[in-house]
Amino acid sequence: MPTEAKTSADLSAENHEMIDLIYARCQENAPNFGVTADCFKDSLTRTIFKYLGAEGDPESGDVDSLLTQIQADDLFLALACANGNERAWWEFDQAHRSYLERVARHLAKTEVDAQEVIDQVYVELYGTKIVDGERVSKFSTYSGRGSLRGWLRTVIWHSLVDLHRASHDEVSLDEMTENVGEGMAHASFAETAPGGEDEMMDHLARERYRKATVSALASAMASLEDHEKLLLLFYHVDNLKLREIARLVENESSPLRGWFQRKSRSRDENPSGRIHESTIMRWLEKSYARVLSLFKSELTEKFSLKPDEVEICLGLATKDLSGSDLFSQLSAG
Repeated sequence: MPTEAKTSADLSAENHEMIDLIYARCQENAPNFGVTADCFKDSLTRTIFKYLGAEGDPESGDVDSLLTQIQADDLFLALACANGNERAWWEFDQAHRSYLERVARHLAKTEVDAQEVIDQVYVELYGTKIVDGERVSKFSTYSGRGSLRGWLRTVIWHSLVDLHRASHDEVSLDEMTENVGEGMAHASFAETAPGGEDEMMDHLARERYRKATVSALASAMASLEDHEKLLLLFYHVDNLKLREIARLVENESSPLRGWFQRKSRSRDENPSGRIHESTIMRWLEKSYARVLSLFKSELTEKFSLKPDEVEICLGLATKDLSGSDLFSQLSAG
């Protein structure tokens, strides 16, 4: 059986007992993290068979030896953060944020690069890609072998390398619901003049969908709630970083402050009122999803477009979301 197909059922009873003991200790130390026994066991199982399963089922003693080396509390925290647990994110921010900043400043060439890579690391750790309907967090790659801080140092280094390779020239509207990245695309919808009869006909058909696309996007933006507009304005027009928006929200005079406090009371989040980057990312994700939903509804209801025609409009947005007009037209009303 392939290693990736192995499950906890392939482990011995002794191994299960040891994992249960480790989980019980972690759960006692952090009862509010919301990590289930199955989630914890699945993570350890993947690690066991990744490192010990190359030549068949590992010996029970070898598994026990590996389990004694696992940084269990670090793994428990990482799993909770990967699942979006607010308390875990708060603990992570308190315990490791200053360390991340020190390492980034040490490795980066400039303070600007250091600050940018911190933002990018938080984006990766929260997870912005959706695979099979599930948000994928960078935390899911942490195995517990070695300290969390050692792993974070490696993540920072890779992010610094990627920083100089990244390009955000083009992004689809669908991807907006999956990705939260600095320099998220805008819309200008520029197009060169057509030539020839066939090209002219294609242009006329395309222009019809183009007008519907522009109109539907404008309507979707106008239909957003005030706090959603403000978030997008702060992020895309004012070019504020995630941490800068978080600090703004903490300010008593911020127009987003009252909205956040209502959400916090309804969900019993962060009694201290401190906001971290993952919270801002979640709000942005929801705003992008709202834009996409409103955009599709407008095309269907106002323009009576069929599903395949809606896809054409999404394709136009994919190609043309590269200017600077889309978010700058927002008004928080």
